[in-house]
Amino acid sequence: MTCRSLRRALSLTALTATALLTATACGGGDGPGSDGTRVAAAFYPMAWLSERVGGSEVSVDTLTKPGAEPHDLELTPRQIADLGESDLVVYVKGLQPAVDKAVREHAGDHALDAAATVRTLPPPAEGEHAHEEGDGHGHEETSYDPHVWLDPSRMATIATALGERLAKTDPAHAGTYRANAKTLAGQLTALDEEFRTGLDGCKRRAMVTAHAAFGYLADRYGLEQVSVAGIDPAAEPSPGRLAELTHEIRENGATTVFTETLVSPKVAQALAREAGVRTATLDPVEGLADGSRGDYLSIMRQNLRTLRTALECS
Repeated sequence: MTCRSLRRALSLTALTATALLTATACGGGDGPGSDGTRVAAAFYPMAWLSERVGGSEVSVDTLTKPGAEPHDLELTPRQIADLGESDLVVYVKGLQPAVDKAVREHAGDHALDAAATVRTLPPPAEGEHAHEEGDGHGHEETSYDPHVWLDPSRMATIATALGERLAKTDPAHAGTYRANAKTLAGQLTALDEEFRTGLDGCKRRAMVTAHAAFGYLADRYGLEQVSVAGIDPAAEPSPGRLAELTHEIRENGATTVFTETLVSPKVAQALAREAGVRTATLDPVEGLADGSRGDYLSIMRQNLRTLRTALECS
C-alpha cells in the first residue's frame, strides 16, 4: 500500500468512527426510540390512530404488515423484544392471541387495550357458528366482539383515550396529543354522521358478510349482520351452515354476499352462486392490501357507498 493509500484509508476510518459516535450521541439508528415516543401498534386501525394522534412526536411500528391477515399474526422474537422496549403498545385484546400473550408477558405496564375504552358487544350468538371447523390458530373465546374499530363513534372515543394515554406517557407533548386527538375525534364523528344519514331509509337491512366483523357497524346503524364465518375469518362453515345461509339470504331478500380484501373469497362466492345473488367487497379495515393508497376514512367511505348500493338506500 502506498503512503497516499494509507493516509486515505486512515482518514476514511476516522470519518466513519466520528459518524458512528455522532449517531449514537444523537440517538440515531434504526432501533426503537430513535424518533420520539415509540409506539407498537398491533394492526392497521391502531397504527392509523397512533400516527394521527401522535403526529411527528411518535414513531409507530405496526406488528401486522400490509397484506397480512391480522387474526393469524405470529410474532418474531425481535417483534416481541421491540414490543417490550416500546413506550406504548396499542392493541385490541381478544383479536390477536400472539399479541395478547406478548403484552401479558412483556408490556403489561405500558399497553392500551382499545376495547377497554368503549362499550363492547357480545360475540355472535352462541350456536350461530357452532358447525365451523377449527382453524388451528389457537384463538381464545372472548366475552365480547373485538371488532370495535368498525363503528366510527367508538373510534372517536378510542382516539380521545389514546390522546390521554400518550399525554401521560410523554408529558412534554401532552398538548399536541390532546389537540390531535380532538381533531381526529371530530373527523370520526363527522364520518359517523355520514353513515347515519347514508344508511337511513334503506330498502334492506340485512348484510351478508364474509366473517362476523361488522357487528358494531350493524348495531350502530340499525342493520342486521348475517356472517358466513364467525369472529375468525379462517374458520370455514360446514355444508349445513351454508345451506342455512342460503335460506337466510333468500328469506331476507338480500342481493349481495360481501367478500373481503385479505381473505380468500371462494366460500363467499360459492354461497352467492348457490343463492343466486352477486358479490361485492366490504372491507373490515383490519389491514391494508399491498399497494393500497387508502386510509381508514377513505376505506370506510367506500364501504358506505358499497352498502348503500347493496341495501338499496334512498
